[in-house]
Amino acid sequence: MNIEQTILKIASEKDSFTTADILRALKNKITRQAVVLVLQRLVKQGKIIKGGSTRSSFYFLPKYTDKFVQRVKASLVNKNLEEHRVFSDLKEKSYFIKNLSENVYSILEYSFDEMLNNAIDHSETKNIEVDIQSNGKDLKFIVEDFGVGVFNNVIDKKKLESEMEAMQDLLKGKTTTAPKAHSGEGIFFTSKAVDEFILDSFGWRLRIDNIIKDVFMEEIKPVKKGTKVTCVISEKSERHLGDVFKKYESDDGEMDFDKTEVLVRLFTIGTVHVSRSQARRVLVGLEKFKVIIMDFDKVPTVGQAFADEIFRVFKMKYPDVKVIPKNMNKAVEFMVNRVEKE
Repeated sequence: MNIEQTILKIASEKDSFTTADILRALKNKITRQAVVLVLQRLVKQGKIIKGGSTRSSFYFLPKYTDKFVQRVKASLVNKNLEEHRVFSDLKEKSYFIKNLSENVYSILEYSFDEMLNNAIDHSETKNIEVDIQSNGKDLKFIVEDFGVGVFNNVIDKKKLESEMEAMQDLLKGKTTTAPKAHSGEGIFFTSKAVDEFILDSFGWRLRIDNIIKDVFMEEIKPVKKGTKVTCVISEKSERHLGDVFKKYESDDGEMDFDKTEVLVRLFTIGTVHVSRSQARRVLVGLEKFKVIIMDFDKVPTVGQAFADEIFRVFKMKYPDVKVIPKNMNKAVEFMVNRVEKE
């Protein structure tokens, strides 16, 4: 019996096996190097799957994939890193990434590259930890740095007053602390493409759940120094990256990110939307877009000054920008209609 036959025989008899199992079966008459070469070839052919890290690696047949949590991770030194090369290296070590459907793979690759690029370029960290894992149902990846913190960085560069304002700004899109190098689209589109998106940084968390379609901003413990990005997507997701991009393109025929949606309720904490200053906070940076969807879901009422600033003053200042309200109750609709008629 040759090496390949021995490997496949053991694979059919056991849920998983190691290189040592093969060497024992061959009574140590074949070198480890020769066995490893055959194992690598069988993995490349897709006949067996490799799991675990180098020192604790094991192998199994594809039919046993769901029995094992698949995971690849790496500790990176933030020097001359290229996100696409990091992803490619992780992919080569993992069967579960290669076996994803095309649409889920595209979302994973885009989101991972964008989040790692943010850590490389913005965090000022010396080290970055990356982790991609699957439980056979959901895919999860983590990008963790130990730098200045995403919310602190936005506060500093955009001259904001709090972590809440930084989160509000990130949710609009086109927020970047390095405008010459970045468009500010990465976090925005990643948060729309995955099922769950979480940013943890220095005791604050922004969580976007696209399954229940809600957003949460909260103070948390323990305090995470730096930034930790966690993204989850179902391996059976039918979402397509191209559709996510198209949703935020206006109907002008140009393929660009010129449309955004704002959850108005996130711009006040424990109060109502009544003043011009509150409205101006909502509007900061939105002149960059051609179409703005103002979502008034769960907003009980708005003041005349608030509505006037958005639907009359802003429109007069930027006549080429469309502001479209949605999910208004009768009280909000009354006030919006009133100022639009003035």
